[in-house]
Amino acid sequence: MVPGMRRFRNAKIIATLGPTSSSRDEIANLFEAGADVFRLNFSHGTQEGQKKRYELIRELEAEFQRPIGVLADLQGPKLRVGEFEGGGIMLHQGQPFRLDMNPEPGNPTRVSLPHPEVFSALEPGTKLLVDDGRIRLRVTDCGEGFAETEVIVGGRMSDHKGVNVPDVILDLSPLTEKDHDDLRFALQFGVDWVALSFVQRPADVAEVRKVVAGRAGVMAKMEKPQGMQHLDVIVDLADAIMVARGDLGVELPPEEVPGCQKNIIRACREAGKPVIVATQMLESMIDSPTPTRAEASDVATAIYDGADAVMLSAETAVGKYGPEAVSIMERIIRQVELDDHYRSLTEAGRHLPEATAADAITAAARQVAKTISAACIVTFTSTGSTTLRASRERPSVPILGLTARPDTARRSALVWGVHSVETMEARTVREMVSNAIRVAREEDFANIGDALVITAGVPFGTPGATNLLRIAWVE
Repeated sequence: MVPGMRRFRNAKIIATLGPTSSSRDEIANLFEAGADVFRLNFSHGTQEGQKKRYELIRELEAEFQRPIGVLADLQGPKLRVGEFEGGGIMLHQGQPFRLDMNPEPGNPTRVSLPHPEVFSALEPGTKLLVDDGRIRLRVTDCGEGFAETEVIVGGRMSDHKGVNVPDVILDLSPLTEKDHDDLRFALQFGVDWVALSFVQRPADVAEVRKVVAGRAGVMAKMEKPQGMQHLDVIVDLADAIMVARGDLGVELPPEEVPGCQKNIIRACREAGKPVIVATQMLESMIDSPTPTRAEASDVATAIYDGADAVMLSAETAVGKYGPEAVSIMERIIRQVELDDHYRSLTEAGRHLPEATAADAITAAARQVAKTISAACIVTFTSTGSTTLRASRERPSVPILGLTARPDTARRSALVWGVHSVETMEARTVREMVSNAIRVAREEDFANIGDALVITAGVPFGTPGATNLLRIAWVE
């Protein structure tokens, strides 16, 4: 086994790649520091640049002999004002200001907003947020292609600043023409997860699932208040959920975001879907080698709440201290997971298994592993469903996920408690036990005399058919 490749923690770390983390050595440093999944942010850079990063990840995967997950994060629709004469203006509280479809440069009284779908959804009283909420407008009158507003919070508005409309559902697909092109490109070179921005309703997730067609896991980003109104259905439709606190924090009052985070995590835990907490987790480490105490507490809170993974964005994409940020995040996670209070919260947050043979077997595996002090739970899986069920149970021992499919192994790199290994398909129960013992020893999970709890589906290779539980002793 390559030294240092086993993670001594359950929650996973996602690191975003960018200008300061694009070379082979830079990506290797992030992986060795503790990154389990790499995020390719298609809001920035070129397709060829993202493909090059992907190829480097796969080279490192072969070198480190451990499956590495790759997440393609699509940009989604971006609503922006047009340009101004002189590049910008100052808006003052109480003044009138017009938004319209006129492409001419803006001035202190008006600016272009080239998005007819916004105007069609507005009504008097609707709030508009500009530049991440720094400027706030309220609609006083509107019609086809225009809106008269009153400035509630003023400030400098400059070219191409973003616009958020938190109060209404916009008639917009979550996939722009650019997103369709990026998605085809990312699926072609083999990403494991696709993150969908601008999710307003369940149909948005269904639309993307149809395009992806099982070639990658679909991750819905919860960043719109409208999406929160359909949380349970979106969780059911998606393969994973990201708590995207950046845009969510723009469109919701700041005091509501922590409660939303907890509700999203709770819904995902109940459904057995991986959930990621993202945005500004260690923001100060873009320029500082150490985080603030508040940031360390923020990461810890996500872990205490039960998140499968926490994500670094600008910290590793453009920051000066990317590996240090990953390393500190790893230390925070490990410290939390050593806390007796964490285990108590995990036990209290466990949901009853569903009334299926697969869930009954998996729940029993957790209890058996605890009773006999097993070294780990070994799952044999084709699609990853057996391993996901084991993770939902949040066992007190590691989960060794064995699969013959490299895509399943890579996708499982995101999942709480799972150490994925690509191995040959077992044809008999004897082969299954032999493979489990061999891999558990090779991957440093078990020694001679240790017990393993093994789950699988028989006939072997049948997706979603977890129906076998076996105890084996390492000899």
